[in-house]
Amino acid sequence: MILKQELKDKNLTDRKMIIPIRCFSCGKPVGHLWEKYLEQINAGEDPKKVMDDLDIERYCCRALFMGHVDMLEDIAQFKKF
Repeated sequence: MILKQELKDKNLTDRKMIIPIRCFSCGKPVGHLWEKYLEQINAGEDPKKVMDDLDIERYCCRALFMGHVDMLEDIAQFKKF
């Protein structure tokens, strides 16, 4: 079982995500930008500036990045039926 402290200690770029390939609302491909986004955020840059640099302009795409929560490690603990 993974402890919450271990999750806090890990670098976010080491964690693999299941980010949608396309924005749910507009359909713009955004999945390829996730790793670049995390690298720059971990370097201490402002999320607004990072999204502007990556050409994530629409509010629906920005909400996808800002609201995404990594649940992969939590979900992987459960068995499939």
